[in-house]
Order: sequence, then structure tokens, then C-alpha cells
Amino acid sequence: MLVKRLLCSYTKALNRSHRIPNGSKNANSDCNVTPFDAISSGRCFSSEANHPPDDAQKPVTVSLYHMKKIIKGSSVMLGESFEGPTCIQTVCPVCHIVPGTEGKGITDAIRKKIFVNKTTGNFTCSSCQYLGRWDHIEKFFPPYNRAPKTVQELRKLRDGFLELKGEHVGAVHPIPRDAVLLDSIEGAREAIRCLHLENIIPETLLTVKAHWQQEKRELFIPLVDVEDRTIGYKILHIGSDGEISERTVPEANASGLIYLRCFPSNTGTKAKDQSQTNAILVLNVLDLLALGSVKLNATAVCLPHGLKTLPQQCLPGLERFQRFTLWFNYDTAGWDTARNYAKKLDERRCMFVRPTDQHPTPYKALLEEATEPKTILSKAQPILHQSITTFRALRQDVLSDLQNIDKVQGVKWKRYPTLNKLLKGHRKGELTVLTGPTGCGKTTFMSDYSLDLAQQGVSTLWGSFEIRNTRLAVTLLRQMVGRPLDENLTEFEQWADTFERLPIYFMTFHGQQPIKIVMEAIEHAQYVHDIQHVIIDNLQFMMGVLDEAKHLDRYWKQDAIIAAFRTFATRRNCHVTLVIHPRKERDSDELTTSSIFGGAKASQEADNVLIIQDKRLTSVRGKKYLQIAKNRYSGDLGIMPLDFDKASLSYAQRKKKPEGGDGETSTSSDSTGRPVGGEPIDRTVRRAF
Repeated sequence: MLVKRLLCSYTKALNRSHRIPNGSKNANSDCNVTPFDAISSGRCFSSEANHPPDDAQKPVTVSLYHMKKIIKGSSVMLGESFEGPTCIQTVCPVCHIVPGTEGKGITDAIRKKIFVNKTTGNFTCSSCQYLGRWDHIEKFFPPYNRAPKTVQELRKLRDGFLELKGEHVGAVHPIPRDAVLLDSIEGAREAIRCLHLENIIPETLLTVKAHWQQEKRELFIPLVDVEDRTIGYKILHIGSDGEISERTVPEANASGLIYLRCFPSNTGTKAKDQSQTNAILVLNVLDLLALGSVKLNATAVCLPHGLKTLPQQCLPGLERFQRFTLWFNYDTAGWDTARNYAKKLDERRCMFVRPTDQHPTPYKALLEEATEPKTILSKAQPILHQSITTFRALRQDVLSDLQNIDKVQGVKWKRYPTLNKLLKGHRKGELTVLTGPTGCGKTTFMSDYSLDLAQQGVSTLWGSFEIRNTRLAVTLLRQMVGRPLDENLTEFEQWADTFERLPIYFMTFHGQQPIKIVMEAIEHAQYVHDIQHVIIDNLQFMMGVLDEAKHLDRYWKQDAIIAAFRTFATRRNCHVTLVIHPRKERDSDELTTSSIFGGAKASQEADNVLIIQDKRLTSVRGKKYLQIAKNRYSGDLGIMPLDFDKASLSYAQRKKKPEGGDGETSTSSDSTGRPVGGEPIDRTVRRAF
């Protein structure tokens, strides 16, 4: 019976992979994901039993012990597996074994390997970069039931599995043909001269197999996978501002890295061995080339997407290294990202160059010539501290915070300058509680609040239990555009493409959900997509189905849920915003921190408490405003008037009139900086190094 259900699910998944979404009412309106999609956006997390088992990003529900037991049990047929810091490497049981013929040895000259992620359970195929879930491949590991019927059905499942894998083979991005491989010192010097790459030695361009496009003056650096095949590339060119600009192809979920072995001047056996086991991780090509100009005893590795994300498909290519030195931008954002990346790579093998003015990035250090890169690397320290520490161990952290005080305060809002004055910014690792009376616009304000941050690169995970994701997406899109699109449907594709590039992800939960399942999805999303902001709207939808303590009161349940989110925010260095309804009180009374439903734990654990006060129904001149009732970072409290613009569904504060108006009658502007209703202005920001 189990095999029949598996066969049925695979057959449905196979049919869906060839079906074009028709937008019918029965379709999943919150998320359309292609089955077994190796390059899926991974933006949906669902716990519904009837949700198609085709999302490779679905949280793993099997233990690491179980995965290791299954893989070890198949070692007789597949050979010994290798467990690394982040992945378990073994031979692919689908590519090399046909059910019923497993008694024959594997004779392939080159065995296709898979890397099973020990945290998510997802596996990556080394031959085609196919990304799938553990439960897709678990049933193919021998030994299994030898019943003839089971063997026949497993063969059908295997054929369908291989067909789906075959569709993703070759999903690579080769370097353009008009770019010529640099194979001579003279050609490399010409590229360096055209791009004004001071102090970069030409040999490094030959080592990374760079390509040069003379007419456009663009330098292409290939991204290679674990099998040393080119699957993408980075482009370097001089922008209109005269600075070097860098772009990655593909723009998201690239599984390739750039390697550059840096040999010391006295090359020997020991130096070669250390260059194979020690790696220096950098964020851009210029820093990589700068390290190549310095004789080091390590391998420099350039990550594909910089500070944005570290895809789990890249981890197999980093398994062979025993020690990492993370040398990122010397600002708070780079420091926070380094700590998050270290958790993926295993903190025990990570060292860090502390972000201070005395420790610039490699390329800047090479240009300034004030501090030798070797000297900076010698001061790298592990991030893991003992239970007891001293100020000496924290000294560089304190200096970093003081030198980057503006960035330590967090990401600033562009729509809400008053929040910048009071809260100073949006910081990681904090817990914010938002409350307000029913119908006051908590969800609308929170969507506008989160959209502002997402447009500045803060990756956001929305958990909306009250409204459907489709309706939430409509609100976010309208707030971004600044006007309703139902009257301008011809512009939908343009704005939809812009919105799709924002780092916003949605959970597909709706209605009451157990806290355990929700936390599994959140932790998985934070690991895979490097989520920095989690929004839960609202907390009461997780209080009615707490399996462990149905006999306990609602206050205890709420305290347990808040404790779980508080622990997650601190441990994962991720900001969590909880929307909580207040207790029923008289309309004439203002809400306070004591008005939050439940016990005192919500207000005690929260770093920030925001209250929407709506006095329009109790006073003729009543106003709606946001009250900052708690601010643990700076202690500043105050209010921010909320003037709702119905056209854009936004509470964004409006600019004052040039004549000295009151600030409530001037034209509001959207996230692109243009007046609502005007022509869109291109404000694409390029990262210059």
C-alpha cells in the first residue's frame, strides 16, 4: 500500500511537471512550484497533507541518525560514505542501481555522487546539480523489500525520477562565446590595464581561467561546481561612475564558487597540503585577486552572492577544507553575515577577520599598503567563546561597534523617518511585538513596514495566518507601486518582475497551526535563505493547537510560544516581529504594554513594543498613531502619526510642502523615490568595490 501511494504521488508530480498553470480556483494560489525543481525559488513552506511533495526546500522531518543509518546500510552496494562537516557524501543509488539487479557491482568509471545536507536533509547531485528532498531518494537505498511487485514498482519510480532529473541536466550558464580565454601574460596585463586593477598581478587571471571581452571591456570569471565544471560566471566592468561593478550569473541560487590557490614564496609539500585544507572566504572577485597577489599558504574562495545568501548547493564544494578564514566587508552587515555563514559551515572550523578600520578588505588593504594582508590574517580569531570571557577577547568587537555606530543601530527605514529617530533602526536578533485594536490596520502597517526593509535587502519571511498569501502579495505589490494596478493591468508584468526580485518569502500556513511545525519551517527558511526578518501575524493562531499541553491554560501556551521565538531570534541572530491582539478594553482607554493579551512575558521578552492607537471612533478630532511603548536599545519612546493613503494602502510619512506645510498634504512617494502616480524612476543600485 505504501509503494502504491508513493507511485501515485510520483505520477502526479510527473504530470504536474508538464502541466502549465491555468490559474483555476483549484490551483494553489499561494505558491506554484514545479515538482522536483532543482532551481525552484523555494519561497513556500507548507504543512498540508495534500500539498504536492515537490518542494525541495520543505523542512526535513527525519533525524540525522536515521539518514546516516540508511546510508550506512547501503554501503555493501554503494561503497563507503563520507561524512563531512555539513554533508554526507555517497554514491547516487538511483543512477547506479536498478531495483532487482543490485547484486551486480557498480562498474561505472565515474560514479555520480550525491551530497546529503545534514541540516536540511536535501541532497545535491554532483552530475546535474539536481536538488531534491531526502524522502525523494530514501526508498532507493538498498537493501529493500525483494517482493517482485515492489521491485517492479520501484523500477517505474526510478524511471520517472531519472526523467525528471534529466530535465535539469545542463541547466548551466556558460561564458559568452565572444569572450576570449586569457592564456598569456600579455593578454592578462591588457585586461588589468583596461579595468584599472592596481597591484593585481596578471598570473591570477590565468589561474582562475578568466575570459576577456575586448569590445565591451568585460572580464568573466567562471564559477565552478564540486566537479570543477563551469556552471556560471561573474562579470567585472567599469560602471558609469568609474568604479568597478560586479554581477553574478545566475542571479540567485548559484551553486558554483571561484577557487584561487595562493602559494607562498617557498613552495613545498607542506605548503601545498595547507593550501588544500585552509581557505579564505571573500565576497567579491577583487578581494580574491588581491589575495592572489599576496603569497599565502591557503586557497582563496569567492562566494557567488556576497552578503545576500550562501546557497546550500555550494556547501559540497567547501567540504574538503578543514579551516576557513572569513574575510568580509568591515561593517556590521558583513560581521552579522559572517556569523550566519559560519553556522552553515560549522563554527568549529571558522576563523574571522574582525571588521575594524585597521582590518580592511583584501583589495583595500592591497591598495592602501598600510597593513600587510598577512598581518591581518594572523589576527583572525574564532567566533566561539567560552562560557566565561574577558574584555580582552571582546575588545575588537567593541571597537567594531564604536567605529560602525550607525550600522550597529540597524537598517534605517526610508518610509518612516520618525522610527529612525526613536528606534534608531531595524536590528537583527531582536523581538518586536506589535499590537492594536481589531481593524486598526496592523497587517497593512506591518506589510508596509516590512516592504521598506525588504527593498533595502533585508530578507523577510512572512507567516500570515489570518489572510491568504495572494491577498497579502496584492497589498505588498500595491504599496510598492503606490497605486492600484487593477486599473493599469498593462504594467503588471513590469512591476511583478521587480517585486519578484525582492527577498520576500511566504509560509503557506493558514489558520491554526502547531508551534512545532511553524518553527521547523522558520528554522529551515533561515538556514536555506538566510532570513533576517520573520513576521508572525498573528500569535493567537498558534495557541489553540499546542499538542503537548492541551490541558493547560492559554496564558501558559502563549508564554511557551513567545519563549520559542525569543530563543530563535537570539540563537539565529534574526529579527522576529509578533503581531498580538490586545485584551478587550474600553474604547476610550488607551492601550498600554499591559493591554497585550496573555501574561507579562510578551512585554518582558520583547525588545520593542509598538502599539497602534486608533482614536478616530472615540473622538471627533481623533487620530491614528503608532506608539513606541518600549525600546530596549536606546530607551527613546514616542509616537508617530499614521496618515493612511488609500491609493497606495500605505502609512508612509509624507514630505512637507516647500511653503512650510504641515506635512500631511504633500504628495506621498513610493519606495522608488518618485511621487505616486508619476513616471517610475530607475534607481538601480550597483555594488561598487
